Amino acid sequence: MGADGVRMPIAHNPLSVSLPVSLLLPPEDDVTSLLPGPNSVSAHLAERLAAVEAVPAALMVVGLLRRDDTWPIAVSTLAAATSVVARSLRGDDWLGRSGPHEFAVLLSGSAEDAEVAATRVAATITGLGISGLAACAGVAALEPGATAAETMRRAVLCLQTARSRGAGEVIRYRGTR
Repeated sequence: MGADGVRMPIAHNPLSVSLPVSLLLPPEDDVTSLLPGPNSVSAHLAERLAAVEAVPAALMVVGLLRRDDTWPIAVSTLAAATSVVARSLRGDDWLGRSGPHEFAVLLSGSAEDAEVAATRVAATITGLGISGLAACAGVAALEPGATAAETMRRAVLCLQTARSRGAGEVIRYRGTR
């Protein structure tokens, strides 16, 4: 009914399309699309930094490596890598995507503990047996007074160095650069 109490007909939309819900959801093997993206990673990282004095934590950024960078990574390959990372986490750890081929993991505990976890994750992904796929990681401790952007920069800098060194490499941030 309109404001004046007169019934108003609803017009038929001849262009409307009815899609099944299954077509609106990602394919079953595309679990990576369900992960929080870079904006959520930054927001969650900022929240964790605010509490870092009470609960020590570290950021681990796991990056996938391929022999041929000119082709996109297959959805099934991303799903396999996502599964490895997700299965490696504890209940209070947090997983998101920081890039198209990178996973950001916030881990409670020391940077040394995160480095051990990153080494295990990188080795497991590399050992999946998917032709040309490997992984490496960068780790940075969450420090009081550091920003989310600075912490991410440190972890990504370490990831870039690890990528330049090759599969299975894990570099932990230890400097002031």
